[in-house]
Amino acid sequence: MTVGGIQKNSLIDYPGKLSCVIFMSGCNFDCPYCHNPSLVKCSEECPASLKGDGLFEFLRSRRGFLDGVVISGGEPTLSKNLVKLCESVKGLGYSIKLDTNGSRPKDLDVLIERGLVDYIAMDIKTDPLKYNSLVTNGINPEDILNSIETIMEKAPDYEFRTTCVRGFVDKGVITTIVKIIKDAKLYALQNFHRAEILHPEFFKDLSPEFSDSELTEFKSIAVPWVKECVVR
Repeated sequence: MTVGGIQKNSLIDYPGKLSCVIFMSGCNFDCPYCHNPSLVKCSEECPASLKGDGLFEFLRSRRGFLDGVVISGGEPTLSKNLVKLCESVKGLGYSIKLDTNGSRPKDLDVLIERGLVDYIAMDIKTDPLKYNSLVTNGINPEDILNSIETIMEKAPDYEFRTTCVRGFVDKGVITTIVKIIKDAKLYALQNFHRAEILHPEFFKDLSPEFSDSELTEFKSIAVPWVKECVVR
């Protein structure tokens, strides 16, 4: 298990809960706008005191203060020890939220069936049929669709979210996505924020941000298809 970092307190990463965020290192996607490039490249930034048993000592010390633990990345489902990690965290009495790119539906199914996750947030990058040209080669669109189906049918609670970036998202893409996730509990449209990103060269001749009015228009497209849509 490679922990790439930890955020000790968060009021925004787990809806309705005070949580910490564990960032798992490594990702099978290559999204140009990724704001955690060190995690994608498997750089280890987690303090030595929070690696191995130190992580669980930290979690034990926060019982009664924190309500939940967010396991994010990178892509957490790449870790062979994810089930063991979730079992240990649940054993300490925490609720678990998992952030995922949805590329490994069988892993999600195992976690849900074993009762190891309480909330799943899945990023939908663009139209699933465009993943191979925009995200990385070798992605099976059926895996993305199967993850969506598994989450909607089996997860205790969930959300889908799309980071709105030019080149990945437009009105047609939003329409495609919301038809796929029809009747989903929550769909979040996230604005792109300029920071350290994985491939800044992708945006050399492209302004990636959308205006507030454009995001509002995306939301108006989504609202009739899902139970709740928010702009973050």
